[in-house]
Amino acid sequence: MQIDDYIRLTGTDMLARLARREVSATTLADCALRRIEQVDDRLNAFCHIDERATRDAAAAADERYRSGQPMGRIDGLPVAVKDAFDMIGWPTRDGSKLTDSQAKTFDAPTVTACRRHGFVPAGKTTTPEFGWKAVTDSPLTGITRNPWNTNMTCGGSSGGSAAAVAAGVTPVALGADTGGSIRIPASFCGAVGFKPSHGHAPTLPGSHHDKLTERGPITRTVQDAATLIDVITESDPSTPQHGGDESRSDRAMAGDIRGLRIAFSPALGFDVDVDPQIAAALEHCADLLASHGARVVRTDPPIHPDTGSLRDSYHQLFFTETAVMARNWSAAQIETLDAPLQPMVQRYLQASAADYLAADSERVALMQRMSDFHRDYDLVLCPTAPVLPFEAGREVPADWPHERWTSWAVFAWPWNMSGQPAITVPCGFGDGERPIGAQFVGARHADHLVMRAGRVLQQTHPLTDRAPRLG
Repeated sequence: MQIDDYIRLTGTDMLARLARREVSATTLADCALRRIEQVDDRLNAFCHIDERATRDAAAAADERYRSGQPMGRIDGLPVAVKDAFDMIGWPTRDGSKLTDSQAKTFDAPTVTACRRHGFVPAGKTTTPEFGWKAVTDSPLTGITRNPWNTNMTCGGSSGGSAAAVAAGVTPVALGADTGGSIRIPASFCGAVGFKPSHGHAPTLPGSHHDKLTERGPITRTVQDAATLIDVITESDPSTPQHGGDESRSDRAMAGDIRGLRIAFSPALGFDVDVDPQIAAALEHCADLLASHGARVVRTDPPIHPDTGSLRDSYHQLFFTETAVMARNWSAAQIETLDAPLQPMVQRYLQASAADYLAADSERVALMQRMSDFHRDYDLVLCPTAPVLPFEAGREVPADWPHERWTSWAVFAWPWNMSGQPAITVPCGFGDGERPIGAQFVGARHADHLVMRAGRVLQQTHPLTDRAPRLG
């Protein structure tokens, strides 16, 4: 198979061809590895490759297809894996010099689920140090760049996964989202990114940021995201979460949006400057949805009357749990961290239990306000981010008035606090071929409605025929 043919295929296309025995998993794996060789010197999306492990997994899938016993929903499909997920035989570095290169002896539940369904791991993808920010660069791996414009950031923290999908290395990738870490890089890279309702994707007990984080897919199409979410939200006996079937793809892919009540909120009521190109793209999305029978009303959800106060609460929850990892580190070790992360760790190491519980009370109050709001509205439509992809290596745009990433990611992290499902779908491009994403947010456990709206928008306004000009 020629690379030009491979990179045009969606995951659904690949799986159909595998089932018909028109292509082998070994061929697909070979294409993924060749594509990494072609483009990754310009992107730096991958931090660990194990060609033998990739080819062995593909060969095993081919044997299952030959015997007429494919193992699951994604048997033989190449998948990129964020380097925050533990995988047997692969190291987990989390973008940090404080981690070691020893191969793991166990899988994260998300990886376990993918193994049950026969995935072929193409490699592990880059992340900022411990996933601490919404762009992807780290002291360990350097800067990861955007396939659409390599001068620009790919977003983060699942930036390597988003770049891999956008560049055509794999049609799907695994990500984790604590404050927009799936949706922001997917939006910046012109991909689909889905964060399910909190608790739907099993995780090990005691995982960091457990109140905020959810695991999910980054893909080219909503259909592929629905397939992968079916896999990773299966129940796992090693975890306290049940998982569930609320986001099953048959529900998400069926039906239309006629009669759905959509609250269109161009800035979520926050005092933040939205790039005019993004604002125009979202207005167009709202018009398209209305033309397909949705009841679109311009209104703001009751997130918080004081943006700064809510952001402080998010910081308290997020950075306190980040700082917990540093409790036994020496001063010299802390000095090896990404420079802007160091003062945040030192500050939140001093946080009290009362501070943390007060912030958690804000989280619960937000959950209640949004639950009440969704009695009147099925979905929220808003931008994924107020800014276009900006210069790689920066935490914030050059002319931005604040220094922390949470100030421009303000359309993303509130939904981690509230635990709601959210999807970003490509909806346009700004100048310099910089992608724009539209975000749908639903009530907790209404994952199928979120994905349905995303599917309708993508079918109505498809951008999948456009690809970065990487060669």
